[in-house]
Amino acid sequence: MEVWLVALFTLLLSASIHFLTRKKSSLPPGPLAVPFLGNLLWLRYSLSDLEPLLRGLHRKHGPVVTLRIGSRPTIFVSDRGVAHRVLVEHGAAFSDRPAPLSATRFISSNQHIISSGAYGPLWRLLRRNLMSEILHSSRVKLYSHGRDWVLGVLTGHLYSQSRSSEDGSVVAKDSFQFAMFCLLVLMCFGEKLDEKAIREIEAAQRSLLLYTRKLNVLRFLPAVTKHVYRCRWRTALDMRKRQTEICLPLIEARREHRRRRQQQDTEEEEERFVYSYLDSLLDIKLPEEGGRGLTEDEMVSLCSEFLTAGTDTTSTALQWIMAELVRNKDVQDKLFGEIDSTTSKGGGAVKEEELHKMPYLKAVVLEGLRRHPPAHFVLPHAVTEEVEIEGYVIPKDATINFMVAEMGWDEKVWEEPMEFKPERFLSGGSAEGVDITGSRAIKMMPFGVGRRICPGLGLAMLHLEYFVANLVREFEWREVEGQEVDLSEKPEFTTVMKYPLRARLVPRRIC
Repeated sequence: MEVWLVALFTLLLSASIHFLTRKKSSLPPGPLAVPFLGNLLWLRYSLSDLEPLLRGLHRKHGPVVTLRIGSRPTIFVSDRGVAHRVLVEHGAAFSDRPAPLSATRFISSNQHIISSGAYGPLWRLLRRNLMSEILHSSRVKLYSHGRDWVLGVLTGHLYSQSRSSEDGSVVAKDSFQFAMFCLLVLMCFGEKLDEKAIREIEAAQRSLLLYTRKLNVLRFLPAVTKHVYRCRWRTALDMRKRQTEICLPLIEARREHRRRRQQQDTEEEEERFVYSYLDSLLDIKLPEEGGRGLTEDEMVSLCSEFLTAGTDTTSTALQWIMAELVRNKDVQDKLFGEIDSTTSKGGGAVKEEELHKMPYLKAVVLEGLRRHPPAHFVLPHAVTEEVEIEGYVIPKDATINFMVAEMGWDEKVWEEPMEFKPERFLSGGSAEGVDITGSRAIKMMPFGVGRRICPGLGLAMLHLEYFVANLVREFEWREVEGQEVDLSEKPEFTTVMKYPLRARLVPRRIC
């Protein structure tokens, strides 16, 4: 007992000396925090309550606030002007990522991926490879046949579901998600796998993705929680092992394909395989690490990142846009009129080369991303040097994040921001010429802004325009009688519809 009393007295004395001798805090304001534990409000709230909690704090303290999620301060910015100063004007100091918890490093192969990679040579190499080998416009065109194939898969699922229901209704969420995943699997592994194989990859991917949210508890006193919640960590390790077991045969298949091509370029091989993201990874050498190639574990992590980034965000945005088209029949009718007058007659899919002729289609997609950004926060940024912003000193090693949805709903920029009005983005509209990259000024930032802006911005816009156009040309999307579309939100990996879209589909042409 005496030992415990001495230890407790020493701890209290140390804390007192720390508070009495430290410099006056110049961090942005925030709620009461306790050393090592963070804010006491986490006793009443969870991280799933973060967004409404932050709205209240911003109303009280202003556009920049500090929370302590664990031991390090995290700065949250809701003002678009401040965000531009941070991400563009001081971009170099705010382009790093926080180091992952020791217990979760296996998910990213110790930050050997793009999204959470440290800002430096490795990150630049991996991002440059992705941009030049897969996301360059010339490469994206090579997958047009894949988009046609996936469109057939998607419309087939929707027709089947509609015909099997008494009122012709569908719940589109799973169909959207599976279609996007099929397309990303093709781009990632270079092969049109059968539905069973794709479902197997999807199940392994999604189970680990959603389960990692349970590891957030390790942010609080990790030396203790990693033992208290060791079962969660072991479960996540088992899920990662399953993911690896599924991906390794696909990696070996690409290696074998390359060997065969070197020996004999057969027509059969070319019909089965297309150039893929995985092919580009097999060629990478890491000069900062002795010129070695990527390990299989690192390739699994990069492929997992590619599938996640391209699937969930796009399928979530697609569902939100189609939900708004169901709610706003006049918008859907106007969009169909543009599609019908622009595309070739006689049926068939809307061709990719026809999309640029449809300004209203692009306006619908942009308005969907403004009103319902799939991610309400960007991935957190780490501060590499002390910087003064808005009269506050943001310390080195702090974490900073940005409230994406709040910026897209700013009443100072957007008239009736919670309404769905694509006309904003047309000639003469208040949002005409809005730069979604935020390089000049931030008015909306669904893909982030600055040096860590999403590299898949162009691909995402193409996919959304292509699938929205074809879904509207193929079907009239109507509300189910007696069931209004509910726009309530729910945080998952992205911010999804709490009640997935249910709509009645009426084919526009005789099949």
